[in-house]
Amino acid sequence: MPIEIHLDLFLLKRKKRSKELAEEIGITEQNLSILKTGKAKALRFSTLEAICKALQCQPGDILRFEEEKSQQVFFTSKLRS
Repeated sequence: MPIEIHLDLFLLKRKKRSKELAEEIGITEQNLSILKTGKAKALRFSTLEAICKALQCQPGDILRFEEEKSQQVFFTSKLRS
């Protein structure tokens, strides 16, 4: 998936455990784990807002778009044709 989630980095920076964050934002540890590993298919804005408040960060600090390499090669080759 081209969206990467960097929650672990901010948990370390803020010296918080996943369990603490999950309790603070009102989701289960299991759902937070799914989000951290990038297996989540969706993220509610209310959850993102709660995470950003709890970790004192911006959405762009924990979310990153990285285009998949196979797509990059396809688009590049189409442009050259």
